[in-house]
Amino acid sequence: MKKIDIFNHIWPKPFFNALIDHIGTMTDITMRSGAVPMMTELDRRFEVMDMFGDDYQQVLSLASPPLEKLAGPDKAHDLSRIGSDSLAELCQKYPERFPAFIGTAALNDPQAAVREAKRAVEELGAVGMQIFTNVSGKPLDLPEFEPFFEYMGSVGKPVWLHPARGENFPDYLSETRSEYEIWWTFGWPYETSAAMARLVFSGVFDRHPGLKVITHHAGGMIPFFEGRVGAGWDQMGKRTTDRDLDAVRRSLKRPHLEYFKDFYADTASFGSRKAIEHAIEFFGEDHVMFASDAPFDPEGGPMYIRETIRILDELEVSDEVRRKLYQDNAVALLGLKI
Repeated sequence: MKKIDIFNHIWPKPFFNALIDHIGTMTDITMRSGAVPMMTELDRRFEVMDMFGDDYQQVLSLASPPLEKLAGPDKAHDLSRIGSDSLAELCQKYPERFPAFIGTAALNDPQAAVREAKRAVEELGAVGMQIFTNVSGKPLDLPEFEPFFEYMGSVGKPVWLHPARGENFPDYLSETRSEYEIWWTFGWPYETSAAMARLVFSGVFDRHPGLKVITHHAGGMIPFFEGRVGAGWDQMGKRTTDRDLDAVRRSLKRPHLEYFKDFYADTASFGSRKAIEHAIEFFGEDHVMFASDAPFDPEGGPMYIRETIRILDELEVSDEVRRKLYQDNAVALLGLKI
């Protein structure tokens, strides 16, 4: 049985060089990422991977922040191309370590994002595309982004949904910044959940039934708040007087909770057993996949991999379910050959 880590992050050298050439000095989250050797040094990545045996593999993706935050449309598109090209090269060179990669779509030029998704998937062999929960503050359900979801649904390749929020999103209206990195600790799970809700209630999945979305960090807040998401939103519109929100809910082809359960989730939960258990209970054993979020742990790579494997190995589930989490679900969804 393989242990296929479907959501971990890397900055390949060509991408990293292009990134530094564009932004110059790294700050905030880019500084944090660039300071982790496993992000940019392949020897260190291999050293960490070897700690977990030959069966441990990584599906590679670029690390945040979103390309839209770093550059305008043309440069963001260039960076996405460099990222996909360099990830594809790593997979070709080290197929036993990296069975696949995820492209990144820069949605500040939606048409270019579709072209790059098409190139990454159909020419380079990407198993899906990564986007972020907002596009420079814009929600994903705006009409301008619809062509991207239409394409991804048509080819049946999943979209990896990564949260994005910074300290410039304050926790209180009286302030100008989020304190104590609350924007990350609580803001990112909220971002994921809000983006999922916008996709559901805007009818994106009704219009594109082939669309598949993988949520980072065990589905954000959704599994824990199933009651609010389900029965709570059954009463949508009761709290709003200037719009008929009940009509929004009734316009969906299925009960809204079913759409939320159709999302996929990973196990990247920073060592939280309960988060993983909630994700399996909510999304189902066929919709959860092993991921570590390496290398963003206090040890710079090994800890989240080690702790996630420990939790999955100790879960009170059958060997068949454990195999699904580690390998079979990823193989089925991503079309991997192992």
